[in-house]
Amino acid sequence: MSTIREQPIFSTRAHIFQIDPSTKRNWIPASKHALTVSYFYDAIRNVYRIISVGGTKAIINSTITPNMTFTKTSQKFGQWADSRANTVYGLGFASEQHLSQFAEKFQEVKEAARLAREKSQDKTELTSPALSLTSQQIYPSPIISSNGPDDKLFRSQSADMEMTTERERIKKMLSEGSVCEVQWEAEFFTLQDSNSKLVAALHEANANVEQWKKQLAAYQEETEALRLRVAELEAQRAHDSSGETKEEASPALEELEQLVKAKDEELQQLKSQKGGRWEGNEESEETLQKVQDLERRNKDLEHRLQLAEQTLSETLAERNKMYHEVSKVAEIMDMKIFELSELRQDLAKLVESN
Repeated sequence: MSTIREQPIFSTRAHIFQIDPSTKRNWIPASKHALTVSYFYDAIRNVYRIISVGGTKAIINSTITPNMTFTKTSQKFGQWADSRANTVYGLGFASEQHLSQFAEKFQEVKEAARLAREKSQDKTELTSPALSLTSQQIYPSPIISSNGPDDKLFRSQSADMEMTTERERIKKMLSEGSVCEVQWEAEFFTLQDSNSKLVAALHEANANVEQWKKQLAAYQEETEALRLRVAELEAQRAHDSSGETKEEASPALEELEQLVKAKDEELQQLKSQKGGRWEGNEESEETLQKVQDLERRNKDLEHRLQLAEQTLSETLAERNKMYHEVSKVAEIMDMKIFELSELRQDLAKLVESN
């Protein structure tokens, strides 16, 4: 089979163009999108070819000779002329690196073709007598008839026509077979490329299994630590909300209430003494001043009490907020644990499939 005789040695993807035969200047796109362009080597004939197939049609089927030259015309475009196909091929690559790789391979294959030709010439010189006998073309013998020269000419022309028809039929069969051969070779190379990619992906997955296992163990340890932290925070919140907050705030509140109560009693005593104990104006003004001072201090104490109550309410609000945050962290950790369990199952399936 052709796939055994001729093997792909390099492949890339590019947009294919051919020179306009009428103008010899403009490029005509040979494909609507990028196609696979491959180098093939025929070990039996010692021939290198560039082949690209689009659908059922061979867009490029160029045999590389030592006289060919691949020219870079821009950062992503290159071309070469094929005298046998009587055309110029152009390739547009996705990057400058792909163009450089194709050009280097072209130069390498060109040098190999030159060496193959030199070896072939040396063999030809050594075996020229035998080759000269076997390479002679055998032409059909003229048909001799006793019916005269007209009958001889008619039979010769008829034989030439039959021979021309037979040659055309053989050429057509060879061209159809070449297209099928190129298509099979391209399909074989595509399958081989896909197989190599799958093998590389499998090796990479196997190499990363141990790393994934280590990451999974680290995630599990972190999850357990976060679980313990959440439990501690919940216990601390319950304890603080039940006892510590009230115990911390109670002494301050009781002290303020006692002060307010004492000042109220002092104020009442001053008011009761205002009517009958002091008779002079100076004493009355001094008493009024004291009363006003006590009222201001009373208001100040009330304000401090309100601030203490506000602080207590803010503290309770912060406790509730912390509780909600802890609950949210617990939910997130549950989700992480679920994702880690799914990752563990996927890794187990991957290991089993490998």
